[in-house]
Amino acid sequence: MPPPSANIAPPTTTPAAPKTAQMAQPDAQMQAVLDQLSKLGAKPLETLTPDQARTQASPADAVKAVLAAQGRPTSPEAVASVKDSTFRGPAGQVPIRIYTPAGSGPMPVVLYIHGGGWVIADLDTYDASPRALANLSKAIVVSTHYRQAPENKFPAAHEDTLAAYKWLLANAAKLGGDPKRIAVVGESAGGNMAAYIALAARDEKLQAPLAQVLIYPVAGNDTTTPSYLENAHAAPLSKPAMEWFIKHTFESPQATTDPRINLVDRPDLAGVAPATVILAQIDPLRSEGQAYADALQKAGVAVSVKQYDGVTHEFFGMAPVQDKAKQAQEFAASRLREAFDAATVGDTTTGDGGS
Repeated sequence: MPPPSANIAPPTTTPAAPKTAQMAQPDAQMQAVLDQLSKLGAKPLETLTPDQARTQASPADAVKAVLAAQGRPTSPEAVASVKDSTFRGPAGQVPIRIYTPAGSGPMPVVLYIHGGGWVIADLDTYDASPRALANLSKAIVVSTHYRQAPENKFPAAHEDTLAAYKWLLANAAKLGGDPKRIAVVGESAGGNMAAYIALAARDEKLQAPLAQVLIYPVAGNDTTTPSYLENAHAAPLSKPAMEWFIKHTFESPQATTDPRINLVDRPDLAGVAPATVILAQIDPLRSEGQAYADALQKAGVAVSVKQYDGVTHEFFGMAPVQDKAKQAQEFAASRLREAFDAATVGDTTTGDGGS
């Protein structure tokens, strides 16, 4: 009889694959919005054409549906004055919407840039966030649109939003604002462009914004980050949806290495405006937003970061039905007010940017 160990192969061990964290569960308020979005027939973006995606129900529509189901008013938050206008951009007139809160001027001014992956959404889709920011920060908020892909591929939107910032520098006083107290705020793709404006202001020796508020920004081009893997099938933003945006916005995937997009790998982040970064737990973009905040801090930029758990991408504008959105809006506004209060009220001589 052979020894017990004879003819028995030694055990082998295979290194365990790194575990991907499971996607977190939305809180009850967030789930209510997602349920309504589904009831409204919203389909995955990657199954649609850009035109179809632009006309289907949005998270903003889902918020209204939740309010209606709760028997609550669906009208937008009141702001003392809301006015639609345009400015001359690099390729023609660009729509803007000017939100002026109650109070006397000159008021600080915020340039707000909406999201939508550079492909979908507009000033109406992202109406709630600038309304809230105007009231909470006691600032005039100018929400700007921009040319969108695939009709106008990268960098058309970046060119338009930088032009909006330059126009605002020249015309803030005409709006009743203080041209020396200007900040930039952006959501998602808009967060990327707000960060770009802060960098471009430094590089082009423009007046720097006093603050940049980046709400779940696009900040890199790596779709294999921990949050991309964890939230690959999240709603309303999934990994396939982000890949759909990339396909329509850029001439090629290699174009996403451009330093206006791949912010996290830039070696030249020093000397830009203090940053506030707001992140959602259930969001493919969470990791790159945190990485950009870390990179800014390493470069010596003052950074404040807050992650809100149990909520998804797009939660920021959902304050009527989502308590964490209220908290995030109040946090963003408090950071803006601090920056404005620390600055000396500037000269209100009008600029020459035209309208």
